[in-house]
Amino acid sequence: MRLDGFGLFVNDMGKMIRFYRDVLGFEIKDGEDTSNVYLVKDGTLFLLYGRNDFEKMTSRKYEYIKGLNGHFEIALYVDTFEEVDKAYEEAISKGAVSVLAPETEPWGQRTCYIADPEGNLVEIGSFNRPFER
Repeated sequence: MRLDGFGLFVNDMGKMIRFYRDVLGFEIKDGEDTSNVYLVKDGTLFLLYGRNDFEKMTSRKYEYIKGLNGHFEIALYVDTFEEVDKAYEEAISKGAVSVLAPETEPWGQRTCYIADPEGNLVEIGSFNRPFER
């Protein structure tokens, strides 16, 4: 088995598409009235899937966390510390919710956190060098 990608179950597809497309720059070409969105970001499959559609598909009711969601984070990398600050300020100016302003951690990473419209955590970070796998 290999990791193919990851997805988020969403309540408000239009709002989430606008956030990931307009605030974070993900390329999303689907309309806001769709029930699921597949896209690839930097070689990783990313999916937005309507919560109601998933409940219908599995014939189950699910309870989802409200407010800030601390169960996982989506991590985005930029090449420099300055880009962390710039990306944070740009995201906040476009409506992202601030969770942690940029700071340089003891392990040498500059990082910050924002939240998407449904409370999922998004980290923007850098070790002040180009990304390496």
